[in-house]
Amino acid sequence: MVSFRFKWKEHLKGRNEIREVFNRGRCLSGPGAKLFVLKNDLRNNRICFTLSRKFGNAVERNRAKRLGREVYRLTRPRLKDGYDLVLLVYPPAMDFDGRMRQLQSLFTRAGLFKE
Repeated sequence: MVSFRFKWKEHLKGRNEIREVFNRGRCLSGPGAKLFVLKNDLRNNRICFTLSRKFGNAVERNRAKRLGREVYRLTRPRLKDGYDLVLLVYPPAMDFDGRMRQLQSLFTRAGLFKE
């Protein structure tokens, strides 16, 4: 049975790790978001969700991050392992379906889905 939990080891943490993905990772742009992808030496993916301060107020930014985490959590079993991911989201805010389409498009273009 596949676990859909978003575990702590899957969070990309630390300024240096995130900066490395920004600097050395491949960047893919889509409407309202950018995805930075960098291969890691781990058996799991790690991801970080970041938004600009211009993205509404704190409530809207937190909701956008929650939606992104939920979409990733549901999509994760279909993704290849061993990547560090940083998702940079721009305004305007989206609903769940819009965020799902957005991330699936970026993951497909990055070649992250299993065959």
